Amino acid sequence: MNTGTPAPGSYYERIDEHRYKPTVHAGGAWAPDEQHFSPLGGLVVHAIDRHLAARPDSGLVMARISYDILGRLALDECEIRVETVRPGRTIELIEAVVLIAGRPVVRARAWLLAVLDTSTVAGGPDDRLTPPEALTPWPMTELWPGGYIASLDFRTLAPPRPGRTTAWVSTRLALVDGEPSSPLASYVSLVDTANGIAVRQPPTAWMFPNVDLTIHLHRMPEGPWTGLDTTVTFGPTGQGLTSSVLPDIHGPVGQAEQILTVRPIPGTGS
Repeated sequence: MNTGTPAPGSYYERIDEHRYKPTVHAGGAWAPDEQHFSPLGGLVVHAIDRHLAARPDSGLVMARISYDILGRLALDECEIRVETVRPGRTIELIEAVVLIAGRPVVRARAWLLAVLDTSTVAGGPDDRLTPPEALTPWPMTELWPGGYIASLDFRTLAPPRPGRTTAWVSTRLALVDGEPSSPLASYVSLVDTANGIAVRQPPTAWMFPNVDLTIHLHRMPEGPWTGLDTTVTFGPTGQGLTSSVLPDIHGPVGQAEQILTVRPIPGTGS
């Protein structure tokens, strides 16, 4: 059972203020010399957290973060630059750019909103999933390769079906070696995993990588488990969509969307 205590090892090691080195645990599922985007997405939130911590507390929280994946994510040193695009006391826009070998490979934008007491009008779906401790581990390494997938603890609520799975995912590894990460960064670092838990076609015959990820949050998640209530749709002209309701152990916290490029793997006869 995952206790939430970090195990020895991490997904990244810090080089300097803006640069990080991925470890073998960040290895991708589509190619062994690429990073899986999921921990990199969490690393971007970690970098944004550091950017915000370097100034007086504004009392704002992240309500949306969207990532555009601009190119191949080599398993190599990456640099993250963060800037405030639109400052404000109640609404703020932050942008982060990830560079590998000097080339932008990810561009992210995050909206921050003011924290107010709206508990008297709070409402929405309140469905809670079966807690992960009551479920048995799911061997995702039988479906996907890569250091990142091998580092995770998966628990499914029911046997996965093509295009439909509800699962919990967690890790005992630190995001950055020797550095604490916020609950939000740790939670987000697992969200991109959604595209691999409800496959419609075998990844040995078809490729369906996502070119983006957008996460909307109506409250801040709590760890150490990220819930993924995921549906995958393939269209007839090479596009797909992975849609996930995102819960933590207390209930839903938001939603995530990923657009997919769907194509057969050459030489497989698909």
